[in-house]
Amino acid sequence: MLIHRLTTAEAAYELRHDDYANWSRAGAEALVLYLESLVDDETPFEFDPVALRCDWAEYKSALEAATEYGYVQNTDDDVNDEIQEQMALEWLEEQTTVLTFTGGVIVETF
Repeated sequence: MLIHRLTTAEAAYELRHDDYANWSRAGAEALVLYLESLVDDETPFEFDPVALRCDWAEYKSALEAATEYGYVQNTDDDVNDEIQEQMALEWLEEQTTVLTFTGGVIVETF
């Protein structure tokens, strides 16, 4: 069996060049770094961009992601946008794995 070890940059490049995905550069790198943290050098990981596209989704904000999954936004007047975002992030983290990065969030679909 032939094993090719991708660098972080190569794996992120492969994700971003999937014609059916919408990964940003920062999002693709965040996902690859997360996946790298789960494996060790002894255990090969099969890199499958299609499976990753199906299992993970990138959003510009936690509130956008949470809303897509049925989260109901707090409408109290004293809850500003920053608090709304934090509340949505906490809700998401109770549901699934969430990766935060500058520019958005990535959630494991559920």
